[in-house]
Amino acid sequence: MTFRICAALTAALFASAAAPASAEQVFNRIASFPVAGNMPADKDKLTPSSAEIVTASEDGMTLIYSDSPLGAIGLIDITDPKAPKALGAVTFKGEPTSVAAVGKKVLAAVNTSESYVKPSGMLAVVDIATKKVELTCDLGGQPDSIAVSKDKTFAAIAIENERDEKVNDGAIPQMPAGDLVIVSLKDGTPDCASIKHVDMKGIAEIAPEDPEPEFVAINDNGEIAVTMQENNHIAIIDSKTAKVVAHFSAGKVDLEGIDTKSDGQLSFTDKQAGRLREPDAIKWLDNNRLIVANEGDWKGGARGFTIFDRTGKVLHEAGGSLERAVARLGHYPEGRSRAKGIEPEGMETATFNGQKYFFILAERASIVAVYKDTGAEPQLMQILPSGISPEGAVAIPGRNLFATANELDLGKDGGARSHVMIYQLEEGQAAYPTLVSNDVNGNVLGWGALSGLVGDAEKDGIVYAVNDSYYGMQPSIFTIDTTKKPAQITGVTRITRNGQPAQKLDIEGIALDGKGGFWLASEGDSAKLTPHALYNVDAKGEIKSEIALPAELLAGENRYGFEGVTTVGKGDDMVLWMAVQREWKDDPKGTVKLLSYKPKSKEWGAVRYPIEKSEGWVGLSEITARGDYVYLIERDNLVGDAAKLKKLTRVAIADLKPGKIGGELPTVKKEEVHDFIADLKRANGYVADKLEGFTFDKSGKAFAVTDNDGVNDSSGETLFFTVDLKGTN
Repeated sequence: MTFRICAALTAALFASAAAPASAEQVFNRIASFPVAGNMPADKDKLTPSSAEIVTASEDGMTLIYSDSPLGAIGLIDITDPKAPKALGAVTFKGEPTSVAAVGKKVLAAVNTSESYVKPSGMLAVVDIATKKVELTCDLGGQPDSIAVSKDKTFAAIAIENERDEKVNDGAIPQMPAGDLVIVSLKDGTPDCASIKHVDMKGIAEIAPEDPEPEFVAINDNGEIAVTMQENNHIAIIDSKTAKVVAHFSAGKVDLEGIDTKSDGQLSFTDKQAGRLREPDAIKWLDNNRLIVANEGDWKGGARGFTIFDRTGKVLHEAGGSLERAVARLGHYPEGRSRAKGIEPEGMETATFNGQKYFFILAERASIVAVYKDTGAEPQLMQILPSGISPEGAVAIPGRNLFATANELDLGKDGGARSHVMIYQLEEGQAAYPTLVSNDVNGNVLGWGALSGLVGDAEKDGIVYAVNDSYYGMQPSIFTIDTTKKPAQITGVTRITRNGQPAQKLDIEGIALDGKGGFWLASEGDSAKLTPHALYNVDAKGEIKSEIALPAELLAGENRYGFEGVTTVGKGDDMVLWMAVQREWKDDPKGTVKLLSYKPKSKEWGAVRYPIEKSEGWVGLSEITARGDYVYLIERDNLVGDAAKLKKLTRVAIADLKPGKIGGELPTVKKEEVHDFIADLKRANGYVADKLEGFTFDKSGKAFAVTDNDGVNDSSGETLFFTVDLKGTN
């Protein structure tokens, strides 16, 4: 198994997904902890909080993370890692930027700066058991990363003295310069009087007078490796002499096979020459090899990672290959294409059961890539789902555990909160991904934001999916082979109009037209001059007809339009049924419309569907016909612990007797047949709000899919799963 890009999705990338229980061990997520669970009692529950850098107590029973927005560090009891418990938070007059556990203590680097030009910070010592601050040391500047030596005799802290991004377009130099602090430890407690400042000025090629140390790591010999991200430089310091003993430029990368345009398409055919690496996290793989995550900053970002020897010789360059692997899982952040792509930022290294691994955290893709360190070309073993914007990670090999800190908190906007997520190395099958794409014609097939499903009429196990308006330049129909594990996207049909990409479509539903083509339901937005409409496309995706809504129906419209389409009957007797997501202006409160359209007679009609009451709003996300019923997804728009209503209902087709648009409409009776909450919790992440696709294949097997919002303010996870409807007549 190698790291090289391949012409199709192969067992090399996801062998564990189909492996028998006796095969190689895999990492699976076993729990997620919303850090708002550690919110102090005197704070509003929606106060922004964040998990940024995470460490573990020596016994591996407690996780401690830095929470800069809250001005705190949080503690989590993982005695039972599948049921993490809140242990509360310790607050500071400042912003903790990093934490490192040593003995029974945790060291917190805290930014107390008055301004960018008057930086300051302290090193705080907290007793893990009592959560008491026992000591603070003045660091003389704004700290970023902290690390503790293997023998626990000293700590190293990067004093970044970060720049103001609003000054000179964020370019450096911006004084005062940063440096490195070394402080002696005894029984986990620093000796403040022992602090040494290591001058790092004059070594970098970029702004040598203004070093901005970012991340530190310490090897077995007590040597400290430091990244200077904005300076695109790496230094090695001898901890005993507090002197720089080696340094080198992080250099440049010529990138190929990447997407550099934020244009609503996923096209990995672009190039970038001479891209500065500008590394963030750094780790020692051994005493001679260093690995860096090339997040980038103000001029660069090489989208992957690099392995150097201590002289700066490149031993391995990942380039854009991790991005391409990420795209096959639907996690590629198209909106970041013209910036720095997936932005690898955090990192961890550890040896589990005699095998050395390293873990790359991609901030914008919200994934963790797991590699085996072979001493030569690394092997990509898995890509794990994480929370939104993973920044820090910690391995606990003695317990076969691994944890990530995910910083983005969208609670005030009704989105997911920041989480710490816990994984376990175990025998069995990889639970994620649930859906991957094969390469097509030698090119990566990127995908995401799946919004509707329909089963093939002739082949068992084949279903089709559509994406919504997030990929406005590339509306598509994807062919999914559900007999594979994980399910595989084996092909794509682009939706076209007069041979060109059909732009500004918000495809939310798909149905077979009985002639080899499809009916597509597009949700409109009149404010954006995009109509609510139906489209009939042929097998090649070319739009053959567009069906506009009648004026008497549009009189009550709002932007929440069609969220699904299905067909009842065949030939001249075919009737299309569409689910409208939410109430329109002319709907009685607590009801939405199911619209009918007969292609033969061009006749429109409707019935009313009663929706449940819940916090947030409730609406429909899908409609599909099977046997004597149409099945619908009814859901709230809530996520995580707040999510309560994610249900499958059905209405008897015999009761679908549409009334005339503008007249009295009958209200149908619904029957609940499945609660999806348990399905959505099975991934051990947070419950996603957008369950948007449901269908049956030819054999009657049921499938559902979530919409990952194109990885925009989302973890990027797509859950594609079978639905157990046993007992449903």
